[in-house]
Amino acid sequence: MKSRELNEILDLLDQSVAIVKGKIEIKDEKKLRSNIYRLAEVSALETGVKQGLARYLTRKIALSLGIIPASINDLYIARGMGKVNSNFTVPAMNLRALSFEAAKAVFRAALKLDVGAFIFEIARSEIGYTDQRPSEYTTSILAAAIAEGYKGPVFIQGDHFQVSAKKYTANPESELNALRELIKESIAAGFFNIDVDTSTMVDLSKSSVVEQQYNNTSLSAMFTAYIRSLEPKNVRISVGGEIGEVGGHNSTEEELRAYMDGFNTELKKLDTKAFGLSKISVQTGTSHGGVVLPDGSIAKVNVDFDTLLKLSRIARSDYKMGGAVQHGASTLPEDAFGKFVEAEACEVHLATNFQNMLFDRLPVELRDEIYRFLDEKNAADRKPDMTDEQFYYKVRKNAIGPFKKQLWKMPTEKLSEIGKAWEDQFAKLFKYLAVVNTRQMVSQTITPLIVEPQLSDYVSGVSPEADISDLAD
Repeated sequence: MKSRELNEILDLLDQSVAIVKGKIEIKDEKKLRSNIYRLAEVSALETGVKQGLARYLTRKIALSLGIIPASINDLYIARGMGKVNSNFTVPAMNLRALSFEAAKAVFRAALKLDVGAFIFEIARSEIGYTDQRPSEYTTSILAAAIAEGYKGPVFIQGDHFQVSAKKYTANPESELNALRELIKESIAAGFFNIDVDTSTMVDLSKSSVVEQQYNNTSLSAMFTAYIRSLEPKNVRISVGGEIGEVGGHNSTEEELRAYMDGFNTELKKLDTKAFGLSKISVQTGTSHGGVVLPDGSIAKVNVDFDTLLKLSRIARSDYKMGGAVQHGASTLPEDAFGKFVEAEACEVHLATNFQNMLFDRLPVELRDEIYRFLDEKNAADRKPDMTDEQFYYKVRKNAIGPFKKQLWKMPTEKLSEIGKAWEDQFAKLFKYLAVVNTRQMVSQTITPLIVEPQLSDYVSGVSPEADISDLAD
């Protein structure tokens, strides 16, 4: 390690941590918890070796405290085999902005309600516009766990690791390699849950469902085999597949069977011993971010819970997976969330409403500055019939990366206000989704294994991807 930068990082922790014979030694856990935000801040806002060391040491410190990035695979497979009940739905939360503060709120709510079944995730598209590489995202999550005193397995997931149909058409191997590199980077950062999304390759011009799904199934199988080749020793990464793009037509039983049968056939061709999927994402009527009306409100959505229930049961009974996954649900009315449990969905993805809660509480001056930025940078996205409310709602996520520093530097009382609102929302979701008191169930099905990070993965640097604005959140 670089001794000067390392000493600077350790100084930020007020000597609460020491490195003795190459190992982390916690000198004062209370002081560490009070100062770990400094490493999360360096990770988010600085560059170079110091940033890399902050990320590496955060993970090493977390592991020494029993905070372990883990795969949720065994819980979902136990659910698929009937060894645990199907009366809960795991929330998978995309923390786009102020990830450290948002994750602290998640952990506070989880500790109060004894919740163990929850996932932190970020999509390929979000990595781009929020300027959060996987190692930064992991650092924010683990630092938050340290700050709040949470210990045990922590599930971090690559959401919508998606193939761009446009780029694939232009240069297939270049696009596939870009996703391979992201997968490799993410696993190194502690993402032991990955949703492979090649649903963009479904070809509805084909006459049969099997033919329509072929590109999707074959590419999903190829990426799953690739993920298996990169797995740390004794770690089985939870891999999810996707039948069709969220926002399209509702999924059918025929599509699910065509996808799963095709996937399993293709995977066996690549590796007869490779483990398959733990879950399957389906479309039942939602869309990412919701549909915004001219006054800025969100249009009501009719979710086909009967289809969700039917597909979840088929996924479990016939394919031994945890069940079906629902995307694009965070902007639904609160009384809808309990229906996901009734429909036996194994997982639901939540994102946009957490972002909405942040923008609703920003200091007026900062929000106005962000909107002026968007007026200039995203002018091409403003359609003639759009109201201001519709325009800003659609594009304001694109300001998260450029305004990362300003968000971090908001007054403490404003950060506390936002964090408290998030904590209350996470607590409500945990109750609606019936994951209260699930820590014991998680401990009985999940044995988290310590995977030591490699310093070279943190200090070598990774270049951001080119434009990926056509990908889903």
